[in-house]
Amino acid sequence: MLDKTSKESLALDRIQDNLLARNERRLLNWLCARLPRWVTPDKLTILGLIGSFMTFSGYVLSNLGPLWLVLAIAGYFVNWFGDSLDGSIARFRHIERPSYGYFIDHSCDGLTVLMILTGMGLSPFVTMDYAMVALAGYLLLAIHTFLSARVLGEFKLSYMAGGPTELRVMLIGLTVMMMVLGDDPGIFGKISGFDIFVGAAGAVLIVLFATQTFVTGRRLAKIDS
Repeated sequence: MLDKTSKESLALDRIQDNLLARNERRLLNWLCARLPRWVTPDKLTILGLIGSFMTFSGYVLSNLGPLWLVLAIAGYFVNWFGDSLDGSIARFRHIERPSYGYFIDHSCDGLTVLMILTGMGLSPFVTMDYAMVALAGYLLLAIHTFLSARVLGEFKLSYMAGGPTELRVMLIGLTVMMMVLGDDPGIFGKISGFDIFVGAAGAVLIVLFATQTFVTGRRLAKIDS
């Protein structure tokens, strides 16, 4: 029998309006039907974390040479495979553990973003200060998402038509540009173009958090009035 927490997890209305969602869902369903039985949700979650560590390692090792960024890019693909399929395969096989899955999956998401942005900050391409601004923006938006899930029963998986997959695509593109342009000083002097991109992305997330907090606050005020 499900306890109260499990029932609340099951009741969440998942909102996913990102650009790639429909095609990605078709691909995930196709993969779920073909994965062997020994591939379990927990193993896929671990694989996703291995992918994040590969990305972290690739960025750090890029201090030795830009070709190490290939490892970072490969890590994004491994992370996508594990992170996108762990919940999908559980739902496909009807073996969901709602509370456990919710807790573990999103805990691993936070660890993944920490590894990716810390790795960027330790690379020769992005200053740690700007990487931490991006991390702060992600964490603030994650806080808003989890609070909204609690007070509204809505779990928003995408913002501004972008979700985790679109973010990975953007970061892969950024990493490719690192390989192409290198870490030599650019037109912005000590602040690289990569610093500006990562810092701006963090600023957008912070503004989005503030905006969504205002909108949700007004909505809750009407509900509680």
